[in-house]
Amino acid sequence: MKRLLIANRGEIAIRIMRTAKKMGISTIAIYSEADKNSPFVKISDESYFIGESPSKDSYLNQDRIIKLCLDNNIDAIHPGYGFLSENTEFANKVEKAGIVFVGPRSESMRIMGDKLKAKETVLEYGIPLMPGTDGAVDDPEKAKILCREIGYPVLIKASAGGGGKGMRVVEEESQLKQEMELASSEAKSAFGNGEVFIEKYITSPRHIEFQILADKFGNIIHLFDRECSIQRRHQKVIEEAPSSVLNDELRKEMGEAAINVAKSCNYVGAGTIEFLLDKNMKFYFMEMNTRLQVEHPVTELITGIDLVEQQIRVARGEKLKFNQDDISMEGHAIELRVYAEDVKNNFFPDTGELSVYIEPEGINIRVDSGYEQGMKMPIYYDPMISKLITYGNTREEAMDKMIEACQKYKIVGLETTLGFGRFVMKHKSFRSGNFDTHFINNYFSVEKFSKSYLEEEKMGAIFVAYYLDKFKNNKLVTQTNINSNWKQNRLL
Repeated sequence: MKRLLIANRGEIAIRIMRTAKKMGISTIAIYSEADKNSPFVKISDESYFIGESPSKDSYLNQDRIIKLCLDNNIDAIHPGYGFLSENTEFANKVEKAGIVFVGPRSESMRIMGDKLKAKETVLEYGIPLMPGTDGAVDDPEKAKILCREIGYPVLIKASAGGGGKGMRVVEEESQLKQEMELASSEAKSAFGNGEVFIEKYITSPRHIEFQILADKFGNIIHLFDRECSIQRRHQKVIEEAPSSVLNDELRKEMGEAAINVAKSCNYVGAGTIEFLLDKNMKFYFMEMNTRLQVEHPVTELITGIDLVEQQIRVARGEKLKFNQDDISMEGHAIELRVYAEDVKNNFFPDTGELSVYIEPEGINIRVDSGYEQGMKMPIYYDPMISKLITYGNTREEAMDKMIEACQKYKIVGLETTLGFGRFVMKHKSFRSGNFDTHFINNYFSVEKFSKSYLEEEKMGAIFVAYYLDKFKNNKLVTQTNINSNWKQNRLL
């Protein structure tokens, strides 16, 4: 592998380029009209315009991406996450074109991309499954009978879904028909597949996932767990590794189950097995993400393993150089997704210009970012500005470091989730480890948020006034950490 095209943008493109460059691999960026001046384009070895700003005209244009590779002797594609990363059709086309796909086989993606097929596949390995329907359900009357057997509340889920789309919680039978129709319609619009199925809904679940690595020689290991229970709209905002709630015995059992899920679909590469954990500490398989996760940095920090490097090595046909007994955890890591969102307006996406953008620096602080000062947030893509990751010898140290990092992170021009990150880190339920996926519903309100951070906002306003006055002649100082906050050991 000599020339690697990153079929993505922003922070994940930069993240992949860092490792590829370290491995002596040339990096090729593709960019849309909206991204032509982005940092990921500037630091690539080569870059090519791929299309207009809407993702369907650029980052989702499969044939154009493959043709670009063939025309320019590019021998590998890394899809990152999102966009085409879990698109079976794209992976299959890449394979047929003789280009290395840095990811799993298309057949594994096909199996795990269909939640119903995935459940059927892992059942043979004795993986615990949530009580629910065996297949898709489209008849509300039949669904009523099934739900009476399962017991309310139930969760309607899109078979081809992800990111919280096509999901509806139903508390009672009178809501079932309407919620099925809404879930199916949303799934059809988002994924082109309106099939839905029904599962028992756990009222106070924790979202626990396991990182796995598998090579082409049948070796599969897990790199322990991540806690992903702080969510809004079924999408993660804060992740940490390891989970504070698992003991050694349960961690071992869940890790073995994750490996068996990977075995069930002959998986190769990096992937994530997601489980729900109920209040009785019983876990259930939810889904497999057949790609690199947004939250992979927290695993890298507690294990010291570069997951992108391992993806590339596996794609090149190399064996894993370590087994399960070689992997150990050290310390604790937390990630905050810094979204351009108005926390006080139900996390609604915000747009504007990063008139001030200063990333925090310091020991045990890592920032994976795709933006720099003066840039505008495009309306066409996910509103994530960066990922802020902190590390500590203990969970308490990592939380305190995150509070410090959030305070040092200066962003003006956009509403962000930095304040929410501080709110969570200081909340007694999070600090005690006594929380679940309903943290926001149970503990967060605009009133509590505003009251908690009124004084901090005043201090921030003083800083901003000083900063803008100092550089009022539009001589903005750009401070980004494209190269400064990445190291390949456990401690930054």
